[in-house]
Amino acid sequence: MDWKKTTKGSKRFFARSGLQICSLIIKCLPKAMIYGFAKHMARLGYFIASKHRNIALEGLNAAFRKEKTPDEIKKIAKDCFIFMAKSGVELLFLIDRPRLMREKVSFLGKEHLDAALNKGKGVILVSAHFGNFPLMMAELSVEGYKIAGIIRYARDKKAEKIFYNQRQKVGIKTIYSQPRKACVDNSIRTLRNNELLFIPLDQNFGTGGVFVDFFGRKAATATGPVVLSLRTQAAIVPCFIIRGGNDTHQIIFEPEFRLEKADTYEKTVFINIQRLTNIIESYIRKYPAEWGWIHRRWKSQFKEEVEQWQKR
Repeated sequence: MDWKKTTKGSKRFFARSGLQICSLIIKCLPKAMIYGFAKHMARLGYFIASKHRNIALEGLNAAFRKEKTPDEIKKIAKDCFIFMAKSGVELLFLIDRPRLMREKVSFLGKEHLDAALNKGKGVILVSAHFGNFPLMMAELSVEGYKIAGIIRYARDKKAEKIFYNQRQKVGIKTIYSQPRKACVDNSIRTLRNNELLFIPLDQNFGTGGVFVDFFGRKAATATGPVVLSLRTQAAIVPCFIIRGGNDTHQIIFEPEFRLEKADTYEKTVFINIQRLTNIIESYIRKYPAEWGWIHRRWKSQFKEEVEQWQKR
């Protein structure tokens, strides 16, 4: 018997079952109780999920050890777990309540989005696993925007089916990041239909991307937003969702991101991915608990030959 495979399967089964049980509980809870429930789940998760807790603390120390005390870093990690729990709970609660969703979300800078969309080439929304970003996509769909998101498959196929159905329910089109050709073709089709394409640009990309500076360390980063914009002339608009008082949210649209041209295609891609990463980092610095620190952002190691290629 393959014990490793069996153990992994058991963990996914219990995680999926927990998700389904929580979903049923949340649908029965009154609005006033959902965030209290989320806090209890977050505290439990912080205590039980030692692997993810350690990843969060490791990343926070790497990013902020020169700027924040150990107690401040620990608080950010705990708040990160609370915000993630709140995001999951409120998404399950609001997905069948579009009127309430609209009441909880406001916009800042939406004129930047509409001006970019009026160009007729589609809009690439560059963001991160920051705040309740699925709620941002859902709210845009509820407001009448046609939106697709580039999504990585969840490791658990059955859990992925649940997430896929939830996105379908609120009108979010799913474009899976693999296989690569299908992802590119579907992304281009979305932009040529003058729709929104949501791309989170904050996860470790392994090979095939570029290494840019992120909190003073080299981080493997996808090049999709810039490559797609160069190919389709679609506008790029950075956007983020911020949690405010009373667990309301504000979606912020930055002015259209203008590509900076260099003397080679490769340099153009690299320079602009760095600039977009700088914008993401600036939001994380301002609202550190909003980012998903449980991801190993710097997992891929930077190699000297990659640096030489990027300098050419």
